[in-house]
Amino acid sequence: MDNESLQSHHSHDAKANNGDARMKKHSTAESYHSRAPAHQDENHLEHSWIFAFCMRCRTTYTTPSWEPKYWQKICPFPLCPSYRQFANLLALILIGVLIWVTAFAIIGDSAAPGGQLFGLVVLTVAANFGGWLMSLTTLPRLIGMLLVGILFQNVGWVNLEGEFSHVTAELRKFALVIILIRAGLEMDPDAFKRVYITILKLGLVPWTVEAVIIGVMTHFLLGLPWIWGFMLGSIIAAVSPAVVVPCLFRLRTKGYGVAKGIPTLIVAVAGIDDAASVAVFGIISSIMFSESSLGYQIAQAPVCIVGGLGFGVVWGFLSRYVPEKGDPYAVPIRTLMLFGGGLLAVFGSEMIGFEGAGPLGVVFAAFVSNYFWCQQGYDMEDNPVSTAFEIFWMIFEPILFGITGAAVKINELDADMVYLGLACLVTSGVIRILSTIAIAFGDGLNWKERIFVALSWSAKATVQAALGPVAMKYLTDNSSDDERDWADKTLTLCVLSIVLTAPLGAILISITGTKLLTKTRQPHIVEGWRRSHRPSLRDISIIDEEEEREDPEDVPDKSTINNTKTNTHVSPNEPVFTVTK
Repeated sequence: MDNESLQSHHSHDAKANNGDARMKKHSTAESYHSRAPAHQDENHLEHSWIFAFCMRCRTTYTTPSWEPKYWQKICPFPLCPSYRQFANLLALILIGVLIWVTAFAIIGDSAAPGGQLFGLVVLTVAANFGGWLMSLTTLPRLIGMLLVGILFQNVGWVNLEGEFSHVTAELRKFALVIILIRAGLEMDPDAFKRVYITILKLGLVPWTVEAVIIGVMTHFLLGLPWIWGFMLGSIIAAVSPAVVVPCLFRLRTKGYGVAKGIPTLIVAVAGIDDAASVAVFGIISSIMFSESSLGYQIAQAPVCIVGGLGFGVVWGFLSRYVPEKGDPYAVPIRTLMLFGGGLLAVFGSEMIGFEGAGPLGVVFAAFVSNYFWCQQGYDMEDNPVSTAFEIFWMIFEPILFGITGAAVKINELDADMVYLGLACLVTSGVIRILSTIAIAFGDGLNWKERIFVALSWSAKATVQAALGPVAMKYLTDNSSDDERDWADKTLTLCVLSIVLTAPLGAILISITGTKLLTKTRQPHIVEGWRRSHRPSLRDISIIDEEEEREDPEDVPDKSTINNTKTNTHVSPNEPVFTVTK
């Protein structure tokens, strides 16, 4: 092919990708082909894995963007990041440096390179990067974060033990509060009112089956005491919305399961699972590590349940009137009140010796608050308070999974214990799937839909990461070697459950969803449904956008438009969704 026809071919590509009829040398692909021999395939670079990887790494923008005049010559498309990506990364680095310098000036050696606080920050940043790499494979980000934590611990790059372990323990509690609030906000009050029997049945019966199976098998195979086994079962039985929701979002956008509201059912049941796991874990741990009388320990369960539900009702009812619903600052005030109430419930219940009441109160407070907010006009699918907690989760997710992975020491693992632990996890998971299929009769789901629903609840991650290491916290210098061994086994099985079920659950949902669910021909996609994994602060803006439309910005000049075109390449196979108000 001669140079003239080759240039014509690339001019056509430029039209399709950038909307510009003129030939512009904005990509290395074009310059590469302009220098290539005639016998070489002109699509070699476009079809290479390097090109595909770079396109996968580039962010798709739904708003116009600007770049400097010579940016494409310095960083050609698509082998280098866009200017917006580069500027965002540079801004984050500068902010991080400023925070670190300030922390070093205040705290001292712990924030210096080699200090434990500095190590935690480096671990968090690396975990975030590992999560981003894992997301390129469409697997959950948290897997990459967990693996980075394991890597840092076992090559000696981080040390979070000693007195600093108290810091990581408190960070886990903050992450747990965010997890529980999001679980409460995800439960649709209207759907819960309509089919609460189905939701409770599908949420509690399979959860109980799996928790009991784990308790029994770990007692006989791993030698855990009954109470330790059932405490571990209450942790393992929880479902992870962090894995399930993104996969359901992709299926819903294609119309799968929309007609019967299967995504809503799955998310609601996942919230029930999380609430049950954390509440039961809190009650069992309160009894296990309590030094009070037997009568006091027996009274723990009903007091925790009543106290947690009572706190949730009171705090949720308060959120109905405070702040006033028309307040322009209602969203940030509601967010801070709900977060503060959750922290009060968790830390306060621990202080008075009723740890099980706090987590239950957090979930119920979020649910009751959301119920009243929906009555006042909030859309369940586009709740700005829920968006705020998604942003909080973006901060705490790499911290939680990074420090959880850093608690695993591979050289101290017993191979036989790992094999037996995997046997417990696989057996309990299979039995849970079968029990879910069995009890789903009469709920309006066909055979294929029942199988899909059962498979979607197999993924574990968030609750296991938050509660797995908690048993270690209760150990003291007077604790026996057996108790330390039981705590190690609890943590190991929680990590194994994440590594095994999180990627497997995501793969099963993605693959089986298109085969087991009925596809709606023209699905009505609610924009913003279960937002993407990267929400924006714009979604919780308190500025009236109608006023902004009345005062539009100046129209950009021609050079800005041309630069924008080269920076907003959108893959034709990748749909773009925007959140509109």
